[in-house]
Amino acid sequence: MKFIFLSASILVGSLLISSCSKDDTVENQRPDLVIPTTYDGSSFETNAATELDLLNKLSALSNEMKKARVDGVIVDYATLSGILNEGNPSLKSVGSTYLISKIDGPSNWLDQVMKASGNTFLPGEPSENGGTFGGYLFDENGIDLEEYIIKGMNGAVLYNHANDLLSGPFDATTTDKVIAIFGADPSFANSTDATLHTNPDRFIAGYTARRDKNDAENPGFYLQIKNALIKLQAATKAGSEYKKEQQEAADAIKINWEKGSASTVINYAYSVKSKLSGTSPTDADKASALHALGECIGFIQGFKSISGKKITDAQIDEILALFNAPDNGSTPTVYKFATDSFNELPKIQEAIDKIQNVYGFTAAEVIDFKENWVSVQVR
Repeated sequence: MKFIFLSASILVGSLLISSCSKDDTVENQRPDLVIPTTYDGSSFETNAATELDLLNKLSALSNEMKKARVDGVIVDYATLSGILNEGNPSLKSVGSTYLISKIDGPSNWLDQVMKASGNTFLPGEPSENGGTFGGYLFDENGIDLEEYIIKGMNGAVLYNHANDLLSGPFDATTTDKVIAIFGADPSFANSTDATLHTNPDRFIAGYTARRDKNDAENPGFYLQIKNALIKLQAATKAGSEYKKEQQEAADAIKINWEKGSASTVINYAYSVKSKLSGTSPTDADKASALHALGECIGFIQGFKSISGKKITDAQIDEILALFNAPDNGSTPTVYKFATDSFNELPKIQEAIDKIQNVYGFTAAEVIDFKENWVSVQVR
């Protein structure tokens, strides 16, 4: 009996070793992944036609809402909703149910844009629907409607779609689609300057470029996304033996995309502080600050409910509360940053600190986020 037990133990151990050895053999015998220095964009426009169309629709929605920045100009809800719902896929269909329901659902922010347009608004003064103030359109609580919606859709539509694509399986079209929905191009301009580039970055790619110091030796978020896309393309072409490298690249794209958005929130948060820290902010300062705060709210809230992200929904709610835009049914009081800056502005620094802690940004990085590096470096 002892002999039989020993033999069985040896057999089980041999099977385990054999199984492990088989996996190790596949890993060890395959060639190392060769990663080129440039991206193959030869089929980009064909492969990414859907994503490029989605970006064009988002641009059209933004441009339509911008018309309401002009005093007395009224925009039509049906037109705005039509752009959101147009096509297959539509912006609405690839967006997160959570935010889309706020934009064109029970809360209906697009309808609020129509109601606010044509009116005027002054922070702290009674207002039923909001209106224009300092060249921007706000709701009655001081939220920049256009920025809330468009910046929110950078996360809830663009990142949400990329997140789906990067969940696998990967094929020859995946990286082209991700580059497009990121707002970049296979040339990877790392710049928003249309005077220097045929295909400058737009949407979140443009914002991420502004946070990137363009240092190949110490790549920022934009360059890390570029490098990961090149790696993912190479690993996908190399075949199923390189699933580990494929997943590593996909994970790198997602976290750096998220960090690019978070660092941009910090940039705009500093702008709010700068505009309202003076002894006598002008109406132009107040409008600009509330506009920047609307971008902060949109960028942060756009990630809520999306799976696999680093920041939690609870952390998003904490930051939104600090921006006086709680997502718990309470009435926002964003306008108070303009009417009671002394007491409200400390919340902005608290929000910056929370974002820094979530992503592990260093103090030096947070200071760097104040800059638009595309403009500083003229690239």
